[in-house]
Amino acid sequence: MSDYAIKVDNVSKLYKLYDKPSDRFKEALGLSRGKKLYKEHYALHDLSFDVKKGECVGIIGTNGAGKSTILKIITGVLNPTEGSVNIDGRISALLELGAGFNQEYTGIENVYLNGSMIGFSKEEIDAKMDDILSFADIGDFVYQPVKTYSSGMFVRLAFAVAINIEPEILIVDEALSVGDVFFQNKCYKKFEEFKKQGKTILFVSHDLGSISKYCNRAILLNKGRKMAEGVPADMIDLYKKLLVNQVDDAGNNISAMSAKGIAGVGGDATSLAGASADNKEKRWKDSFEINPNVNPYGDGSAEIIDFAVIDEKGNLTTSLEKGKKFTIKSKVKFNKDLEDPIFTYTFKNIQGTAITGTNTMYEDVSTGGVKEGDVYVATFEQVMNLQGGEYLLSISCTGYTDGEFTAYNRLYDLLNITVISDKNTVGYYDMFSDAKIEKCN
Repeated sequence: MSDYAIKVDNVSKLYKLYDKPSDRFKEALGLSRGKKLYKEHYALHDLSFDVKKGECVGIIGTNGAGKSTILKIITGVLNPTEGSVNIDGRISALLELGAGFNQEYTGIENVYLNGSMIGFSKEEIDAKMDDILSFADIGDFVYQPVKTYSSGMFVRLAFAVAINIEPEILIVDEALSVGDVFFQNKCYKKFEEFKKQGKTILFVSHDLGSISKYCNRAILLNKGRKMAEGVPADMIDLYKKLLVNQVDDAGNNISAMSAKGIAGVGGDATSLAGASADNKEKRWKDSFEINPNVNPYGDGSAEIIDFAVIDEKGNLTTSLEKGKKFTIKSKVKFNKDLEDPIFTYTFKNIQGTAITGTNTMYEDVSTGGVKEGDVYVATFEQVMNLQGGEYLLSISCTGYTDGEFTAYNRLYDLLNITVISDKNTVGYYDMFSDAKIEKCN
């Protein structure tokens, strides 16, 4: 018996991209007359890695890196253009949940259908039926056609089938965050049971906290190639740099912005502000992916010309660890004389509700009078107490003109901030309680 559950050897996946459907039709009929009517796109290029039995391996990378493609090849949904995949063990995959369900069948009938597609006998499914129905917890709806289900009920049943048929290898693609918070908690507990039982797990997720918590090893993909693999903490750090263009495609450092050059982490704010003004290549904001739908407004009395989010290591990043220090900076140029302008930031959830934020007025920091042409940098340093998840960061410069509140320049929903956490509590904040239990005599 091999020590490896999964071996991926030099796998490539090529897609032909046609400008119009007629070009595909011409090529299929051999009417292209020797012309190549398509562009070649490699979703994966010469990818190799192994997963040992009993390992939990995470795969991370930006959108389009090839994460879902390699999982589909491993599970047999897609065939590789080149290379090979060898599997030693029975697989259950949590990819596109419910993709094999028949809308006209009842929930019970789909359990048997889905189980047989995975490769289990009727007797094996019968033995697990009670566990599946208990896990899904959708009541008598299991006897109704799934076309009558809500989306939540649908994914609950699909997840229950995949997770309760005791595979030797579990393949997971972003599927642990289905349903409500209580069902998600149940999914993670089942996932932990699998780990304790020594099952092999291959796990793709944008939830870097889960990758850090559960995985023995992580593989970082970029543009269809393996950039690096190693302990999750190192791969997450490299991924954070990749997100803000601080490393090239090979993982080499290319950013001029580092801990030595960022005020509050080991540099001088005034000198850095001047440097970024004189050299556009060194602007902080050039390292970030800005929301294309950012909502800017204001009367133009001031302009936010640069901004940064910096982690505890001095890296420009949009991925922050819960419980660690981080810094927000905004650099503002004033277009008229103003008295005591206010610098602000706000975090919203993805539904648009303001969760927290502060400003220099609340923090009792006075700017004083500013003159036309002045440039100031505001720095906010704090500990990240938000739960793991996705948030939107807004920044602004405001103030009072003739006693009336005025927005000089606001950038709403500027950046997507990911909070990485290996322990989430209830709500949006962690109270970081010091808990203990004592037996009473």
